[in-house]
Amino acid sequence: MLERIITALVLVSVVLSCMFATESKYPMLVLMIIASAVAGYEWFKLMPRNTKNVIKPLAWGYGLVTAILSALALHYSDVALLLWAASIFTWILSVYWVKSYPEYDNWYNPSLKGIGLVLVSAAVTAIFAVWDSSPWWLMYLFLLVWGADSGAYFVGRKLGKRKLAADVSPNKSVEGLYGGLFTAMIIVVVVEVMYLDLSIAEHILFLILSVVTVFSSVLGDLFESMIKRRAGIKDSGRILPGHGGVLDRIDSLLAAAPIFAAGMYVLKLIGVDL
Repeated sequence: MLERIITALVLVSVVLSCMFATESKYPMLVLMIIASAVAGYEWFKLMPRNTKNVIKPLAWGYGLVTAILSALALHYSDVALLLWAASIFTWILSVYWVKSYPEYDNWYNPSLKGIGLVLVSAAVTAIFAVWDSSPWWLMYLFLLVWGADSGAYFVGRKLGKRKLAADVSPNKSVEGLYGGLFTAMIIVVVVEVMYLDLSIAEHILFLILSVVTVFSSVLGDLFESMIKRRAGIKDSGRILPGHGGVLDRIDSLLAAAPIFAAGMYVLKLIGVDL
């Protein structure tokens, strides 16, 4: 437990420093590129292969390609938008994959290598884009995801009876999902009342975006759990002592970040200035 707490404190300190300590974009850029490289490496280890052993040079090569794609998308906004669109389309498909597992698992094939490039790169570029609009919006995204996850954990532990996706993640319950959504809605209401000056229609649009983001975070968690279960791996990595790998920490954000960033982009296009 002590190891887990120390790792969490160090991780939070690094992320918050990059978010708030300086107005320079470079610390956050470097953090995102490093995160994409490590997440890419871990994703490769979850992919179908002919041998039980992971060929580490290939895994790190995949991580390097992921980092390069992320760097390009961080520099060229049009590339980032395409990645977000492809990512959202993939997450829509994944709803069927999660619901049909384990009866249907044809998705577990070499195409996941391409899917991983898209999902990881889209997530890190979306996180950066939200931060670039305002560090506080990124903090809001984190609070939504973490609040929903914490609410789901505590409510599910006390009241959980109906399984949400028993074959994918046996510990998640429908009651936990409701608890997570309720916790997230408290965060949404507080932010809307205290910090946002929007019309009723704009408040409704922002609420819808927040709710969709919360549900997508749950989907991201379930999807990564499903891949790990299919690959026969408990944790995506060991780089974070007591927490597993980078993918284990950002699985919810893989889905939530592109959807939230794309939603903010669309709201801005239609004149809702957050």
